[in-house]
Amino acid sequence: MVDKLVTADWVQEHLNDGSIRLVEVDVDTEAYREGHIEGAVAWNWTTQLQDGVTRDILTKADFEQLMANSGITPDTHVVLYGDNNNWFAAYALWLMELYGHQNVSLMNGGRVKWLSDNRPTTTAEASPAQTSYTAKDPDPSIRAKRDDVLNAIGSAVNLVDVRSPAEFTGEVIAPPGMTETAQRGGHVPGA
Repeated sequence: MVDKLVTADWVQEHLNDGSIRLVEVDVDTEAYREGHIEGAVAWNWTTQLQDGVTRDILTKADFEQLMANSGITPDTHVVLYGDNNNWFAAYALWLMELYGHQNVSLMNGGRVKWLSDNRPTTTAEASPAQTSYTAKDPDPSIRAKRDDVLNAIGSAVNLVDVRSPAEFTGEVIAPPGMTETAQRGGHVPGA
């Protein structure tokens, strides 16, 4: 088992480790094209990490294809980082764990930390060799759906809202710069 959180120092020390795949995860890949950690592949949250029609998680087959196209095997240690305080990188970590990939870490501080430390970047896109990837069936114990949340309201279950304070109070219905908004402002009772 790998550490879930690794430092930028740790990442820099392991840049040439062939058992590790770096992945920059952003709402789109514009920042990646401007410069990224050498060897990192890009994942676009909008087009690669969700079903474009249902706006649900990737199907198992689509997840397997993303892993294979990214040069990832079930044994690869994947280190994720990204923009926006690692929002989308954290989502990708959850998605990987949902499909049973346990060797996955998040780089503490994400893209902002790497750049603020004046660490090297490149604009050369990584092109890893395609692999074969077989995912496990999704683990329902790490995903709460609507009915699970409704049943948790007023119970001993802790609901944690990880959005900004302004989203929590309903002052805004989307993070700055995001075009998609919540159906209504505020939070789930008890969160």
